[in-house]
This record gives sequence, structure tokens and C-alpha cells, in this order.
Amino acid sequence: MSRDSQLSARMADQINTWTAVGDRRAIFLACYARMTEQMFTAVAAGRFHDPHWVSELIHNFAGYYFSALAADEADDPRLARVWRVAFERARAPATPVVVSLLLGVNAHINYDLVQVLADMLGPSWAGLAPEVRGERYADYCTVNAVIAATVDRVQDEVVEPYARLMQLLDVAAGPLDEWCTARLLSGWRADVWAQALAIVTAPDWPTGQALRQRADDLALARVRLMLEGGELGARVFGYPLRWLSRLRLI
Repeated sequence: MSRDSQLSARMADQINTWTAVGDRRAIFLACYARMTEQMFTAVAAGRFHDPHWVSELIHNFAGYYFSALAADEADDPRLARVWRVAFERARAPATPVVVSLLLGVNAHINYDLVQVLADMLGPSWAGLAPEVRGERYADYCTVNAVIAATVDRVQDEVVEPYARLMQLLDVAAGPLDEWCTARLLSGWRADVWAQALAIVTAPDWPTGQALRQRADDLALARVRLMLEGGELGARVFGYPLRWLSRLRLI
């Protein structure tokens, strides 16, 4: 079995386990598994300048998710706070399905993706020619485009079928159509890249670690907007950081 197939099987096994007991963590992982399959297809179709680098990104990105899950189940205090909240809310029966999904998307994009990009860009960034740096960013943008195109279909293809299977009645609760779009992820795309590069180019290790922690802080601030910010918070949850800063919400 190929490495890609092993990852797909691991995701499918976990989804099936959670679905059998009505665990809403299955919702985000089903969405993420769909994204991952589309990424495998995009790599095979030759959509990237460096398919090997993108393949490593896919697997390292998934590794961050499964590490967060293991830390949550072990009650590891080192788990990023944004993931702790996302997992706690997903397990709570009162959490709307769409809110659970968006909390997972936020944690995985605005925290995990920052970390994995910093991990992968850091060792070689200083020595990369400008054109190769440009290709890295272009591949990253294509990754976001593939993810966004997948998320746009999640409500019909993943959320609603799982909601019916789990006999959940709140599938329509939350701004899925508004926020799970290319517009949302394109707004986050520049933020995530900029945060990763700030870590990569930090003058020393403590500064880099502080910036990694800052990614958790910012992702958690988005969670607070969604959960505690009322109608305005839900509306601006997906705004780019520069907009939230101008609104003095972060």
C-alpha cells in the first residue's frame, strides 16, 4: 500500500470509528479527508511546480492533525489551545455541526499550516533562488485553491449526509455557505504564509518559538470571535488579520 493510500485508510478508519458512536469529530475529519484526496489527485495531475515538496506538505500537514488528536486524547498540556477548544466543542452535543466544522478548519489552517510551512521552508529558505521561492509560494497558493474548491462542496457531500446518519438536527446552523468558500481561505492564505515566513526568518530560536505560539493565539482569537462575538463576531470570523486589526477585534 502506498503512503498516500495508508493516509487515506487511516482517515477512513478514524471517521468510521467516530461515526459509529456519533462523535462529531467525524465531521471535520470527513471534510479533511475529502480535501486530502483532492490534493492527491492534483499532485498526480501535475498541477504543481514541485510535486515532491507538495506531497511532503500533504503528509506533514496530516501529521500535525493526528499529533493534535493524540495529544487531546492523552490530555497533553502541550496541545495547542485552539485545537483543545475545537476538540472539546466537537464532542459537545450542543455545538452546531457547522460551528464544529469551522473550528476544525480554523485550527488546521491558521495554526497547523503555519507550523508545517515553517518546518518545511526553514531549512532551505535562505539558500533558495528567488524563482524557486516564487514556485514555493505558487504551489502553496494552488494547495489553497484545491482546498477551497473542496470545502465549497462540503455541505452537500459531507456535512448533510453525516448529519442525517448521526440524526443531527442543526446542520443548517452556522454560516457554512458564507465562510467555507474560496474567499475565506484566500483571505487566510496571505496571513498563514506571512506568519510562516516570520518564523523562518526570525533572528533567533526564542523569537521563532514565540511566533509559533503567536499563531495559536491568533487562531484562538478567531474562535472567540465566533463563539463570543455575537452576530458581528460570526460575520468577521474569516476576515484577514489586517482587517480584524483595523476593526480592533484582534
